Amino acid sequence: MGGVNPYHKSTDIPPAKRPFTVRLAGHPTLIEVRPEQLPFGRDGRPGSLLDILLNGAHVEIDHACGGVNACSTCHIVVKQGLQSCSPADEAEEDMLDTAPGLTPQSRLACQCVPDGSQDLVVEIPSWNRNAVKE
Repeated sequence: MGGVNPYHKSTDIPPAKRPFTVRLAGHPTLIEVRPEQLPFGRDGRPGSLLDILLNGAHVEIDHACGGVNACSTCHIVVKQGLQSCSPADEAEEDMLDTAPGLTPQSRLACQCVPDGSQDLVVEIPSWNRNAVKE
């Protein structure tokens, strides 16, 4: 899908400049991210964890709005390396307030862009707000 949410003022966030890895909590899968390959697709911000997980590693992660910060279905928890991610803006924080199971390390995968300074461990919550699709 991809695109831009016209109701949010978006700032450009540069993608990673250095290689890094993303590991899914509880899984042996290790995703190696090379900056020259970013973005992988059109889902979420360029270089976002949604882009990396969905298009770079083919990990199924729900994103009902297409990655434009208009829902909270791509809610993830960054267990390690959160400091290397772009800060959440007010629009993301407002959307996160609608996500069940919110933690201090919660982010929307479509908005969270790592800078490559640290490796990450990411948890995809087992619940899914979009489990019943109309």
